[in-house]
Amino acid sequence: MPFIHVRVARARLGSEQIHRLQHGVTAMMAGVLRKKAELTSVLVKEAPVADWSIGGKPIAVAAHLDAKITAGTNTTAEKARFIADANALLKTVVGAALPVATYVVIDEVPGDAWGYDGLTQAHRATANQSTL
Repeated sequence: MPFIHVRVARARLGSEQIHRLQHGVTAMMAGVLRKKAELTSVLVKEAPVADWSIGGKPIAVAAHLDAKITAGTNTTAEKARFIADANALLKTVVGAALPVATYVVIDEVPGDAWGYDGLTQAHRATANQSTL
């Protein structure tokens, strides 16, 4: 049940670019990090270019991707691949002019600290184990 925020600063994102980001990130969550696509939420938000700086200097374009997943559910190699693939997706959709300081962050949240539909991930994991 990942939740992903994609923030982009540039002149304007078109609806096709937003769709490509949403679809691409969802596909990576399912294919790389083994998450359920039907439970993957992706929020793409635009930020005014004037609000973003890198190294204290104004930029023409920027992006940041922050993904929340349950702690301990992925390997180091899976997370590294996701970060590399997400960076490539951002460059493809937003533009190759993205600065080097384009961050992809995976926040690993303890299973007892988040959930969906009123149940924590820890509760779901325990319930799944008891049915085995």
